[in-house]
Amino acid sequence: MTTPIVYHVGGFPPPALDWEKLIPHLGPASAAVARYDGMLAAVPNPRVLLSPMTTQEAVLSSKIEGTQATMGEVLEFEADESGTVASSARREDFREILNYRRAMAVAEEMLADLPLSLRLVRAVHAELMRGVRGADKAPGEFRRISNWIGAPGCPIEEARFVPIDAGALTDAMTVWEAYLHGDEADRLVQLAILHAEFEALHPFLDGNGRLGRILIPLFLWQRGLIRRPMFYMSAYLEKNREAYYEGLASVSSTGDWTEWCRFFLTGVREQAEANLEKAQTILALYEELKPRVAELTRSQYAIHALDWIFQRPIFTRADFVAGAGVPESTAKRLVAQLRDAGILEEIRHGTGRRPALLAFGRLFNIAEGKEFF
Repeated sequence: MTTPIVYHVGGFPPPALDWEKLIPHLGPASAAVARYDGMLAAVPNPRVLLSPMTTQEAVLSSKIEGTQATMGEVLEFEADESGTVASSARREDFREILNYRRAMAVAEEMLADLPLSLRLVRAVHAELMRGVRGADKAPGEFRRISNWIGAPGCPIEEARFVPIDAGALTDAMTVWEAYLHGDEADRLVQLAILHAEFEALHPFLDGNGRLGRILIPLFLWQRGLIRRPMFYMSAYLEKNREAYYEGLASVSSTGDWTEWCRFFLTGVREQAEANLEKAQTILALYEELKPRVAELTRSQYAIHALDWIFQRPIFTRADFVAGAGVPESTAKRLVAQLRDAGILEEIRHGTGRRPALLAFGRLFNIAEGKEFF
């Protein structure tokens, strides 16, 4: 039997880093983030146009924790929950992912008035866990009992990792918050350390991994490294899941903060480059379709409609009529025109009480990074 790794009491903040090993990674990571931020400046409404990337981030972050849902399944569920054919467990996966997206939006709204803080962390956690698995595990409250990470139902002796004792957690989170607000030598290294420490403390009974990844773009935004809290890290972490968990564990098992920071900086650079490419492709699609949709529909609502379908690339006609802010008769006509022009396609025919599902295929494919439509 292997001995569980236990939390590194007294090891945070790290007493020293090997900056010689980190310096070659600092410039490329910072430059990649700056280029991505420049792209955000060029997007007329990032919240609208990059909405599919936000949904994909929610899918991938939840996948790291074991959910099996795809982005398409989540969007179909959101468009027509009653018509979704899926097990109760799958439906819970969908709801968790949609909660993740809502929690990100709530965090952005709160940061307009509050600093990134323990108060905000608790509030976002409460939103993340609202009405889903784990809703009975004190949402928004730091745990008052011990927990551990391992196979479901395993005793603590068989755990992979044992976080800090509950009795020491409040003080440890206060130290974490102080480090959050500190002026450290490098912001991206500071973020790497904050993320690892948050996951090691495991302050809640459930949802720690997802919340820790939500905090990444929030920190980058509040520190002024990006102009909107829209930085998507989970694709890299999911692709390198084993190295991700090993890096986090090594902070406690060996005190190797430097190697963890190197891994994190590499991820920031790779994801900034991937995010930039995807955002550029989305913006190019939008700029291509603006004049085409205006010419096709001859409607004053043309761009309004285009903006809406960028936010909801899978939807029902009733969704569009109810939510797009377009007069009903015009909304129905616009949907028909966009479908007939091939901009939208029907991916599920309406039968009985099940409405037809429409997809904005080109946008969906960009967000997924592969051809589905």
